[in-house]
Amino acid sequence: MSEIKDCIAPDRNPRRPHIKVPKGSVDTHVHVFEPRYPLSPARGYNPPASTLGDLRHLHATLGIDRVVFTQPSVYGIDNSAIVDGMKALNRETPNRARAVVALDMSFTDAQLAELDAVGVRGVRLNTDNKGGMPISFEDIPELSARIRPFHWHLEFLFPGKDIVELMPVFTSLAIPTSIAHFAYQPATAGVKAPGFLALIELAKRGNTWIKISGANRVSRGDLPPYDDVKPMAQALIAAAPERIMWGTDWPHPNKYVVNPNDGDLVDAFGDWVPDEAMRRRILVDTPGAFYRF
Repeated sequence: MSEIKDCIAPDRNPRRPHIKVPKGSVDTHVHVFEPRYPLSPARGYNPPASTLGDLRHLHATLGIDRVVFTQPSVYGIDNSAIVDGMKALNRETPNRARAVVALDMSFTDAQLAELDAVGVRGVRLNTDNKGGMPISFEDIPELSARIRPFHWHLEFLFPGKDIVELMPVFTSLAIPTSIAHFAYQPATAGVKAPGFLALIELAKRGNTWIKISGANRVSRGDLPPYDDVKPMAQALIAAAPERIMWGTDWPHPNKYVVNPNDGDLVDAFGDWVPDEAMRRRILVDTPGAFYRF
């Protein structure tokens, strides 16, 4: 059995960005890791302690009002950490938080209804670092049919090299989908690479929403300025301006060398998107509608 590696922590001192994000901005991709929640024995990494209090401090510093919790692989299908976090924030401020969970195929319609009522809006399928996430692509037709009445979506995370092969899966889906972190397309390959062109095609088709998050996962370097990611972000925005969202990916799990300051990530977004109206669209309007805040 291979050793489970310890991730590095996020930058514990986020700085205030130089740009001011619009009121109602949504961070569409975060996780929380608190010691009281058991980790899956099938996990691929040990996450850094990153609490709900840490997240509150981060968003207060960045000026972000709303958030979407995304189930990390290390918890498998035990969604307690993110659902509890979502409920806590919504008790403090109604409609502040939403979540995307992981399930196996034993779920009931009653369970879906209960999750929907508290703010869950989708199911994550992760083939990049599966951990304890058991749903396979063969389950997608049944899963899609089961969650469709709740107006949920499927969120995918997969190795970037797989996108061309997976295109028939994505194009056959009749429910909305989202893909984070530029679909793990390496920035060094450029915007004409087959994988990135496939992502552009998905964005144009009208059923896929793209998160321009995780720049440190696709750039040539772990730290800003992420100048090689800028053409990718701008190409996606040009292709489908109404289906682009943004997220910090805090606390940047499964990283082992260095993590960016999240204030730098906001400023990188500001550099990618200089137009104020487009910033509002990406940070406020699109995620607000997609996650039904």
